[in-house]
Amino acid sequence: MTSQNPADPAAGDPVPSWLRTGAGWSWRLIVLLAAVATVFWLTWQVQLVFVALFLALVITAVLNPVTDLYERVMPRPLATALAILTGVVVVGGLLTYVVASVAGQWERLALQFSSGVDQLVAIVESLPGPFEVDVGQRSQWLTDLSGWVRENSEELAARAAEGAGSVVEAFAALALAIFLTVFFLASGATMWRWFLAQIPAAHRASWREAAGAGWYTFSGYTRGTVIVAITNGILAGIFLAILGVPLSAPLAVLVFIGTFIPIIGAPLAMIIAAVVALAAQGPLTALFVILGIAGIGQLEGHVLQPLIMGRQVSLHPVVVALAVTTGTLVAGVLGAVVAVPLVAVAWAVFSALRRRASGDLDDDGDAARADTPPGEPAPGGQPAPVTDEPRPPSDTARVHTDT
Repeated sequence: MTSQNPADPAAGDPVPSWLRTGAGWSWRLIVLLAAVATVFWLTWQVQLVFVALFLALVITAVLNPVTDLYERVMPRPLATALAILTGVVVVGGLLTYVVASVAGQWERLALQFSSGVDQLVAIVESLPGPFEVDVGQRSQWLTDLSGWVRENSEELAARAAEGAGSVVEAFAALALAIFLTVFFLASGATMWRWFLAQIPAAHRASWREAAGAGWYTFSGYTRGTVIVAITNGILAGIFLAILGVPLSAPLAVLVFIGTFIPIIGAPLAMIIAAVVALAAQGPLTALFVILGIAGIGQLEGHVLQPLIMGRQVSLHPVVVALAVTTGTLVAGVLGAVVAVPLVAVAWAVFSALRRRASGDLDDDGDAARADTPPGEPAPGGQPAPVTDEPRPPSDTARVHTDT
């Protein structure tokens, strides 16, 4: 018996099979990229809403355990209000402490920074080759800089006015985020059950698994990052205080903030802290600051993150670098902050759906848990009781991301 090759021109099909397969993959990829580009374009059109929603989910993930703790001794609405008040008090106290620290040492730091810059320039001038700079050139550079500021003062004022508009938008996004957080904490589970009820029953289990994986990963990443950032800030503040570097408290807060920006945040915080140390106590202390903060970064990467986050977020460093770079190019600092959690959530959802499609998940168990909120396990594999009391989704589902 003989069989005809479908790619054989003699069989009536002059198109090779590899070309037909490649064409099929190509148009599917084009449609997928067009859909992703459309989502990004729509998100950019409502950037303020997206930022507010993302911030609300972050705050919800952080305050959800606090709300659950308060709920043990009080009703859920009161626990939600007390948890939000706790967050406001903590953040407000931190900002107040930083402002008071800066106000008390700013004048001293300005004088030390000026002398430190002179020391740095002297070191540069002593280097051979193209680094030779005399006093006349330094004075000329300062004159040119001041002249440029005077000539472009109107443009700088216009940009400052645009910045004021951005500040108003930032406060609007923050207000919307707090408003959304109140409802997510107080009645997140009820909202999720209502959403599941709108989906056909045959597809609820898939949505349940995908949402559970995404929320588990996002909440784990958020809380883990906050804990790691607090630890980094405390260690950096203690280390800078031991070295006697001025403004150690605000510099520690800067290290705390830099932890939320993968790859580029920590080096920027380290450079700023090193410059302050150079201005205050000279190059030796600046070198110690660089080595100390770099050591804290190594502790974070090799001990804290694996210990705190575990396998909730497991992305290869190459993926993290590409995600941060792409997010920065698309949306600046905001893109750098949201890129990694979005990629982690997308991969968690894809992994959950892939396991379900391959039959690794128990369809009966999934169907039984289809009406529970994302991330809320059903004890003993049974569906969680549906009550009228609003409860937020908890984060104890065991869904991991794999690379």
